[in-house]
Amino acid sequence: MKRAIVLLNMGGPNNLDEVEVFLHNMFNDKRIISAPKPIRMMIAKLITWQRKKEAKSNYEALGGKSPLVGYTKKLISKLETRIDATVHMAMRYTPPYSSETLQGLKNVDEIYAIPLYPHYSSTTTLSSIEDLEENIKKYGIDAKVKTLDSYYKHPDYIAATVERIKETLGSDDPQEFELVFSAHGLPQKIIDKGDQYQRHIKYNVYHARKALIESGIDFHKTHLAYQSRLGPLEWIRPYLEDKLKSLKKKKVIIYPIAFTIDNSETEFELDVEYREIAEEIGFEDYRVAKAPNDHPSFVKCITNIYESMKKPAW
Repeated sequence: MKRAIVLLNMGGPNNLDEVEVFLHNMFNDKRIISAPKPIRMMIAKLITWQRKKEAKSNYEALGGKSPLVGYTKKLISKLETRIDATVHMAMRYTPPYSSETLQGLKNVDEIYAIPLYPHYSSTTTLSSIEDLEENIKKYGIDAKVKTLDSYYKHPDYIAATVERIKETLGSDDPQEFELVFSAHGLPQKIIDKGDQYQRHIKYNVYHARKALIESGIDFHKTHLAYQSRLGPLEWIRPYLEDKLKSLKKKKVIIYPIAFTIDNSETEFELDVEYREIAEEIGFEDYRVAKAPNDHPSFVKCITNIYESMKKPAW
């Protein structure tokens, strides 16, 4: 029995030449912009043209590429020492695309598609799964395929979150700090249509805060805020910059709760852009925790998810 795990994620530019590709593919995704295809393509071209210069500058600051693929490779290396399957990645907007990954899986009997999004959203989970399924059909892949929607309550995932926050706090007193869970934002209209993302995020924060307290870490206050909004639409609130302005303590730890793998939105947006905002507000200590990445607890999480997915009948 030949098995393969395919880790699904949005991707990120592997070099500066891919920045425009990344932007265009993302904003041309029907799950991101729901306009009819001809209009969506025009919108994607316009947004790409407007944002490419700034985006390239941001990626230059990160060494000329997104860190996402590199961190994912480290995760894959650790997973492959623990399980009876080969492990691959399929990115939605940049290489390696699902079409490329599936070319090497034509002789596999079972494919386990595991999104690296712990919370379900039509803009991430569904988009990636639909893309995978379309290419499975296109390339005549005969393998049985199984996936899952979310795992934001998984105890090993929560453990990875708690341990990353503990690493960032170090030996300091948590009562001297505010903790902000920062999640990627979405337009409010997507939530109003029934997308589960915000509900999953709130439950995730509840379980993470509970686990922190049970482990003896009790921050002065714990908050949830949203980052990465774009354009004139109303997005889910509170916005991160507004939340930072409202905090009484001027020591804060930011945890990127929407991401399992660090990327430009954690290592540049949170750690550079929002750091500048925090300094302007007057924060004396601003810290950004790492995403789970290849942390042992997250490796254990994906391993246990895979083992659980194998058990039920196909």
